[in-house]
Amino acid sequence: MNRIISLILPAALLIAGCSNNKSEADAYGNFEVTEVIVSAETNGRILQCDIREGMEIEKGALIALIDTTLFHLQKAEIDAGIAGVTTRISSINAQNAILEQQIENLQVNIKRIENMLKDDAATKKQYDDLTGQVEVLRKQITANNTQKASVQAEVAVYNAKKATLEEQISRCMVRSPLKGTILQKYCETGEMAAAGKPLAKIADLSVMKLKVYVSGAQLDKIKTEQECTVRIDDGKKGYKTLSGKVTHISEKAEFTPKIIQTKEERVALVYAVTIEVQNDGTIKSGMPGEAIF
Repeated sequence: MNRIISLILPAALLIAGCSNNKSEADAYGNFEVTEVIVSAETNGRILQCDIREGMEIEKGALIALIDTTLFHLQKAEIDAGIAGVTTRISSINAQNAILEQQIENLQVNIKRIENMLKDDAATKKQYDDLTGQVEVLRKQITANNTQKASVQAEVAVYNAKKATLEEQISRCMVRSPLKGTILQKYCETGEMAAAGKPLAKIADLSVMKLKVYVSGAQLDKIKTEQECTVRIDDGKKGYKTLSGKVTHISEKAEFTPKIIQTKEERVALVYAVTIEVQNDGTIKSGMPGEAIF
């Protein structure tokens, strides 16, 4: 009799353990990931595209390099134009320097005439002639400075065009907008790229989103930022348990998605709940999951 009891007791404990492991989940759904499609922003031949599907990529890392030869040639042409215009400014400055020296020389003569006028050794006309020449020279300097402002405006236009080309050159170096994993590669070295053409699809797989659906009766025990338990299949009958956090609860009710099997469940009104889960590498996009609140 004692032997029979000793055999029944472990079996009962095993059944109880299995029952606890398979406790009913509060909600079911599938894992999702935010995918980003990186596209070319300019036209040209792809000179470099060393990415591969499945590789990890850092934010700002180079995805593809598009030929920039034409832009560099246009930039060189602009630099030559700026150099040519700048020489005109140097010429104007040199002319102004000569005029200012002439004004200084006239000022010396004007001072002498003023002293001679005191002794009646010079005439007022001589004084007026010299001061008149000074005014003419100053007006010439003003006119030259007006030309210099026009030249500076031309230089500003050239610089604006140069900045546009530099921006186009930078856009030829297509970089990753986030740290993540290359899901798909759409380009190869030597192919032609066009503005808007997809080059790669990237996603951050370190954090997965489990989207589940709950009834209105369950909402009172679910809050945003709430910790919860997430389970995924682990083998034929087992589960793997992970920690999750509720990040979003839908404000509007909707019909249960058609992925739910039974017709009765599909016509029920539910609320979508998003749970973020740190991915240890086992969670894949589209994988089913369960949530226990």
